[in-house]
Amino acid sequence: MCGIVGYIGEQRCVPILLEGLKRLEYRGYDSAGIAVIEDSNIIIQKTAGKISALEQLLKQKEHNATLGIGHTRWATHGEPTDINAHPHLDNTGKIAVVHNGIIENYKSIRTFLQKKGHVFFTQTDTEILAHLISEHYDGDLFEAVRMAMTQVDGTYGIAVICLDNPDRIVAARLGAPLVIGNGDGENFVASDVAAILRHTNQVVYLEDRELAEITKDGYRISRIDKTMVSHKVQDINWSLDMIEKGGYPHFMIKEIMEQPTTLRNAIRGRLNFEDGAVRLNGLNLQYKELCQIKRIVITACGTSWHAGLIGEYLIEEHARI
Repeated sequence: MCGIVGYIGEQRCVPILLEGLKRLEYRGYDSAGIAVIEDSNIIIQKTAGKISALEQLLKQKEHNATLGIGHTRWATHGEPTDINAHPHLDNTGKIAVVHNGIIENYKSIRTFLQKKGHVFFTQTDTEILAHLISEHYDGDLFEAVRMAMTQVDGTYGIAVICLDNPDRIVAARLGAPLVIGNGDGENFVASDVAAILRHTNQVVYLEDRELAEITKDGYRISRIDKTMVSHKVQDINWSLDMIEKGGYPHFMIKEIMEQPTTLRNAIRGRLNFEDGAVRLNGLNLQYKELCQIKRIVITACGTSWHAGLIGEYLIEEHARI
């Protein structure tokens, strides 16, 4: 699962972003990157591979930026390459986005934006978010993000920065977790408390269809329909080791207890319970192509092998393959 971390305050943000990304490594990833606002530019550094490779890139120049967003990616749309890694920019170079989740209608939005002159450089669904926000942007980043999110189907947890608004981060979520961390003269946003727990134990969890505008002095939250909301600040009393294990004594029991959530996350955005439609985004196969599949290979070991055997029987029974 992808990871997000963002910082705004008085400290140099690059070390904080790197530390946060390292705290998210246990979630798995295939690429990593950051975007910071510095010297009147959005500077992006990203690479396929380990966070250590990103760290080496960042050592080539000292960055003094105090606002930035970072991301670790598991590829869904597009191969795990440098160019497909997050963050992504719009064509003006003023808006940068990191995103967890899947945008189901990204192809139709991409076609719409191309007709309006937008040029795309990656294979990802995330890049359309930067362009769509840019299409709505008229000086108010929060409103541009809100308008863009009314047009997308699927799941998202996003953090957005804009060169014209170098004093804020805008975040939004639907189906992908996001948390705001409260600091003293600084604030954070992350997909997981583990990324920010070293700096603050006071957090606010965003709910689905909510947006937040985060500055170094505070934040405001509204629903996508513009209704302002207020959430209670929660104190996290777990250690970093405990937070990575979800408060459980070891990872095995954590993974056992997380099975219902994991199953929901696996089908979220892919299975519509209202119309029964199944969307396997990223496979790029049409219905006729799926019907032509004659052989399926499941590779696994250990308990996954046993799950694979059950999958074999189900596929044979229901798909007759």
